[in-house]
Amino acid sequence: MKKLLPVLKFLAVLYIFFLCIEMMGGAFKLFGKSWAHDLLTVTDNPLVGLLIGVLATSLMQSSSSTTSIVVGMVAAGSLSIPQAVPMVMGANIGTTITNTLVSLGHMGRKKELELSFSGATVHDFFNLCAVILFLPLEAFFHPIERIATFISSLLIGFEGASFKSPLKAIVKPVVAMIKDAGSGLLESKSLLAGLMLALSLLLLLFALSRMVKIMRGALARRMEVLVDHYLFTGTARALLIGVALTAIVQSSSVTTSLVVPLLGVGIVRIEAVFPYMVGANIGTTVTAILASLVTGNPAALTVALCHLVFNILAAAVFLPLKRIPITLAKLLGAATAERRWIAVAYVLLVFFVFPAILVFVF
Repeated sequence: MKKLLPVLKFLAVLYIFFLCIEMMGGAFKLFGKSWAHDLLTVTDNPLVGLLIGVLATSLMQSSSSTTSIVVGMVAAGSLSIPQAVPMVMGANIGTTITNTLVSLGHMGRKKELELSFSGATVHDFFNLCAVILFLPLEAFFHPIERIATFISSLLIGFEGASFKSPLKAIVKPVVAMIKDAGSGLLESKSLLAGLMLALSLLLLLFALSRMVKIMRGALARRMEVLVDHYLFTGTARALLIGVALTAIVQSSSVTTSLVVPLLGVGIVRIEAVFPYMVGANIGTTVTAILASLVTGNPAALTVALCHLVFNILAAAVFLPLKRIPITLAKLLGAATAERRWIAVAYVLLVFFVFPAILVFVF
């Protein structure tokens, strides 16, 4: 029983961790889902579309939500495919805010902050590099749209697929109970959202600290064996695990955030985690693809497939060139460890301030 106790504790804390991610997303949806929907307005400027995707996803903390909204708007005829593609690219960047926020839980320890923050932001830099390369190509030549259109033509006739995340089935009812209880006590939706966000952040910090403590203790050796011998032993395996796990969970925010504590305590290195992060990008496209199949709209299916094609092409380019995002992330992590205010400034500027300002400028 003593041997099982640390495992049970870890699973309990892990559940709280997952619950916090869901609650955080729910709070942001209360704050800004309708605003985010309004923000996804028609634009012919690819850069503005990209920035809107970043900003909307940063608010909702879910690329699946943003891309599903975009798919729905395309199905309704509110957006064209060329207008929608930059938005789903932006969603890739915006969704990385969650694991970056999780890394801030290591703020109290310099070395852990450096390792966790660099490990979290390598996902950011991968997506930024991919967008810098493919956004101009797509704006002028539309290679992603052309490939997705071809695949879409092969898939027509498979409408009606449905899939429910097993993780959401476990945590969503609890979040719904908290939301319902809060709604009964508070009339203001904004106040409820603020309290839910504060509670989720406090519980997240608690869960993270407990996870780290357990990993340092009885589970550390077992986790190290599991990681070294099974999860991240090779690029292909880590990539496939990232794809499969995220496709099942339907949240790259959850699957990428899960490895941040492992990075912080040194159980796994950034080089080993990078392919897993890339795989998570691919796996998260499943939700929008299923949503598009339900619409029965070929254009909606094409947009969802554009997200998949973009992530596959990005993986094909930057897995061999992994030194670029990894080096950039390590430099940022080292700078953050020396000046911790950089971490907070980075989150605010990259995910909120710059996109908001540039949207209004352009």
